[in-house]
Amino acid sequence: MKVLVTGATGFVGSAVVRRLLARGHPVRALVRPSSDLRNLEGLEVELARGDLLDGASLRSALRGCRALFHVAADYRLWAPDPNVLYAANVEGTRKLMEAALEQGVERIVYTSSVATLGLNRDGAPADETTPVSLDDMIGHYKRSKYLAEEVVRELVAARGLPAVIVNPSTPVGPRDIKPTPTGRMVRDAALGRMPAYVDTGLNIVHVDDVAEGHCLALERGATGQRYILGGENLSLREILAIIAGLTGRRPPRVRLPHGLVLPLGYAAQGWARLRGGPEPRLTADGVRMARKKMYFSSDKARRELGYLPRPAREALADAVAWFLSPAMSHG
Repeated sequence: MKVLVTGATGFVGSAVVRRLLARGHPVRALVRPSSDLRNLEGLEVELARGDLLDGASLRSALRGCRALFHVAADYRLWAPDPNVLYAANVEGTRKLMEAALEQGVERIVYTSSVATLGLNRDGAPADETTPVSLDDMIGHYKRSKYLAEEVVRELVAARGLPAVIVNPSTPVGPRDIKPTPTGRMVRDAALGRMPAYVDTGLNIVHVDDVAEGHCLALERGATGQRYILGGENLSLREILAIIAGLTGRRPPRVRLPHGLVLPLGYAAQGWARLRGGPEPRLTADGVRMARKKMYFSSDKARRELGYLPRPAREALADAVAWFLSPAMSHG
């Protein structure tokens, strides 16, 4: 079954490509002219040049593909112009899904995020049914992903879009070349660059397990259903202790209160806006999100898809090993 993968050059997308190739699926990757192709080096992948906002390029890329994995997203907790996030994540998703309907694609796996899900006030792991609304979304990234998932769900209901939704939690592992905000945290901790931390809770999962979950969703997922692809719930303090143990360093001892760090997040964003730089390491939305423990349950994916993630320690070990490899350690 020929498959189109968007976001194939990215962290999760390239892991999905590898899993699909291992299963014998021919893969076509939608890439922009400016895409960094390092994560696809050495892989037998057909490249289709295009853009999520260019409907003609999407129809061309989908031609002859029976399945679609829409993994691409603009994943930034801060952007100088938030409209860019909505254009890529919401309108790009709408254009791609409409193109898939036009081209008669038989099966779609849409990569959402646990960012779109509700959280329990008591810190108990949330699942696919935990109540949530757009008003609960902190920041433009979360809001854009929530609205994009709504687009997919509406098209499933109104036009029979053959889509399954997956909600990865916090993936870590090799080939996080950008890196993601979580990858930056793992890298900084491994290099001893985190003297202090703001405590929160995350669900840590190996990126290759998330990719396997995508393939299981293609094979076994029910149309219109969402599946959390997570791993293990850990406090940030526990995560940093594991990384310290892996690198022979002492974990940071100083825990900073959220109220103290929030103004620093705003200051970092202001500085980034002034100098026209990339997303700062610290963002106000990131600090605001950290007030809640982002714990999730993958029981539905285990039960219905046969999803079996490995322990978080193994995921963190692979991430640390990759960030400290000779090719990456200069970063």
